Amino acid sequence: MMTEPAPVVTQKPTGFRWELLTLLWLAFFLNQADRQIFSVVLPLIRQDLGLTDAELGLIASALVWTYGLLVPIAGFVGDRFSRRNILGFCLLFWSCATLLTGFCATVLQFILLRGIATGGGEAFYAPSANALLGEKYRESRSFALSIHQTAVYFGIILSGIIAGYIGEQYGWQKAFYLFGGLGILLAVVFFIRIPKDTPVLKTDPQKPLLAEIGETARIVIRKPTVIMLTLGFGCMVFVNVGYLTWMPSFLVDKFGMSLTDAGFSALFYHHLGAFLGVLSGARISDHFAKTNPRSRLVVQALGLLLGAPFIYWISMSQTQTMTYVALFLFGIFRGWYDSNIVASLYEVVSPKIRSSAYGLMLACAFLIGASAPYLLGVLKPTLGLTLGLASLSGVYVLGSLFIGSGALWFFDRDREPIE
Repeated sequence: MMTEPAPVVTQKPTGFRWELLTLLWLAFFLNQADRQIFSVVLPLIRQDLGLTDAELGLIASALVWTYGLLVPIAGFVGDRFSRRNILGFCLLFWSCATLLTGFCATVLQFILLRGIATGGGEAFYAPSANALLGEKYRESRSFALSIHQTAVYFGIILSGIIAGYIGEQYGWQKAFYLFGGLGILLAVVFFIRIPKDTPVLKTDPQKPLLAEIGETARIVIRKPTVIMLTLGFGCMVFVNVGYLTWMPSFLVDKFGMSLTDAGFSALFYHHLGAFLGVLSGARISDHFAKTNPRSRLVVQALGLLLGAPFIYWISMSQTQTMTYVALFLFGIFRGWYDSNIVASLYEVVSPKIRSSAYGLMLACAFLIGASAPYLLGVLKPTLGLTLGLASLSGVYVLGSLFIGSGALWFFDRDREPIE
């Protein structure tokens, strides 16, 4: 007589797991807010210090270049050492760098503190945080990672409002002091409340880190799906960092808005849509992935493809209302993409190298996308921000084609066995 299989019980976040998710959400919130402050107060820095658009773009690109160079190392460190310690120390480091950015007065100082120090500290966050959440929420991975992802939108939106207001009322320096100080306090709480964990991957201590990086790179480069996901991610990062750097200035120049209103409007409508999009995208992909795991990649490809027209619309709209509608719809489909960045990768890489593989993916994507702020800054005096930002829609279409080809031609071969 055959018996029915026992029902699968979905893990629910309780106790420590809720506290872990909450503290990581707050850390990721500050990660994104600290990164965005510079773009919000950029007009004030330009006016106060007399920097050119190209110099401001270079400062913004320096952070992304640093992030891209260090994040693969961060991924391997996350597989070798306590992820709790990595997360706590990197939060403390980038928060100190953010606070000290308020004292900058030259391009070199901004590059060293806002670009290299802040970008370097933030590089060590995402690989360890996402790998840790992926382990703790096995049965609801997309949902938990998507909740964590919402911190991006809240961090960027609130930094736009708060930094813009503080910058106008009290000076741009005070915005850096505030967010940097909050990060230092959160780091202390993190070390007190989160117990130390043990490394997931047991590696040979005599084996050089570069050898480990090379070994993992050889594994993932044999998977075309990972390459397509990385190229698609690079296209998304190119658009995102270009938009985040220059959109507040675009609204100030085009509609004559105040810095506070521009900082709010440039970020709120888009990230409200992204918040709704990341939750709906996660639910859609989790539902269809039960029978067809490639659905996660399909949702990502559709997100980029459907979002592209609204990037063009943002730049070409002649009224503020139409610009805000375009920002919102651009956000909805950007959220579809964001909801599956990590979950899609985890479908095609082994659990033992997830942090490392994600670090490599981030590195390539951010090195691809890092030049966007600088290029838009260089082209701004001649081409203008309107055409520059509109051209980003074509990059989204290209990213959709990369991911779609991975889902169609390579996914079945590259997929990892179910855990």
